[in-house]
Amino acid sequence: MIDLYFWPTPNGQKIPIMLEECGLSYKLFPVNILVGEQFDPAFLKISPNNRIPVIVDHDGDAGADLTLFESGAILEYLAEKSRLFMPRTVVGKYEVLQWLYFQVGGIGPMFGQCGHFMGYAPEKIPYAIDRYQNETKRLYGVLNRRLAEHPYLAGDYSIADMAVYPWIDVRWLHEIEIDEFAHVKRWYQAIKARPAVQKAMALLKDKEIIGNPSDETREIFFGKSQMEQKK
Repeated sequence: MIDLYFWPTPNGQKIPIMLEECGLSYKLFPVNILVGEQFDPAFLKISPNNRIPVIVDHDGDAGADLTLFESGAILEYLAEKSRLFMPRTVVGKYEVLQWLYFQVGGIGPMFGQCGHFMGYAPEKIPYAIDRYQNETKRLYGVLNRRLAEHPYLAGDYSIADMAVYPWIDVRWLHEIEIDEFAHVKRWYQAIKARPAVQKAMALLKDKEIIGNPSDETREIFFGKSQMEQKK
């Protein structure tokens, strides 16, 4: 059994998608980041960076518990554990990993900053909005060119697609018109139709984070209290 500590953000949604696709048994533990549950001392013991998602696999190597934070590492681990959605050849494996890291190092941070300055910042800063929305559109272009030649990012459906998909699902926050990226749209619709993806994306859907947060939530996410509560 795998314990999944989760909230329905794009980074969080990657992991239930993989768990559902693999058919692995898991138990859901919501961590309400809107009210600061990520700073609870018990959660910090398993997530030193006070972020979701986290898994605790009670059937790790030799039957010992294995705790993992960071969504990219979790996806790699689940692919290795299940032997699914990751090619077994060296070339195929690294084809997937380069696109997984493209999401972790590019799409996540850039889309996240775009969403912050467009939807969460208490004041509109034109330079920041232009900077991050332009970079978001550039990354959409990278995806579109890749998907013009491949059905999925690494050829076959893989953990790389699972990592990117939830970030495209919140394109409304970035004011992206998906019709401008026909190959991304085709790819997005194909993944959205998968039953495992639909089930995973429905988890805690009523708790979805949207724009215009309260001052209290903004302080929890971005304020000085983060540093104070980490100590």
